[in-house]
Amino acid sequence: MVEPWLRGSRTEIEPIRRAVLHALDLAEEDLYRWSKDLSQKELHARPHNLPSVAFQLRHIARSLDRLLTYAEGGSLTEMQLMLLHSEADPRGTPEEVLAELGGALATSRDRILAMTSSFGEVRHVGRDRLPVTLGGLLVHVADHTQRHVGQAITTSKVVAALRPGKTL
Repeated sequence: MVEPWLRGSRTEIEPIRRAVLHALDLAEEDLYRWSKDLSQKELHARPHNLPSVAFQLRHIARSLDRLLTYAEGGSLTEMQLMLLHSEADPRGTPEEVLAELGGALATSRDRILAMTSSFGEVRHVGRDRLPVTLGGLLVHVADHTQRHVGQAITTSKVVAALRPGKTL
């Protein structure tokens, strides 16, 4: 299947936001493909002490919210900080975890599409309010998401390889 950025989609959107949206589209496709058949136990498994697939999916969902809050010029809320500290929670069905991810990706797309500021405008990240540009922050949204997609896929493959009766 052709990746989203090669499908000729979203051509009405300027290149930076288009690239970020394509990265989110690809993340959703890849994560669903590699996570949809995992059992609840497999989703939360930590083979070789790797972070679980559930952690990666929650981290992607919740970090998108945090990063886009900074992109919008905001500061993190107490709820966002509480959710940050619960990303490794070993509870949640595959349907619940994938629903959180899907909702976060849809909301993130809407938030990115609503941005009208110049990509060179300064934003501030974290407690130390480190200065970045909006464009740099949006590119990081794509980079960070894809980094964790790769980790989720790798862990998913390891978990599947460790299924009983599976030979390596």
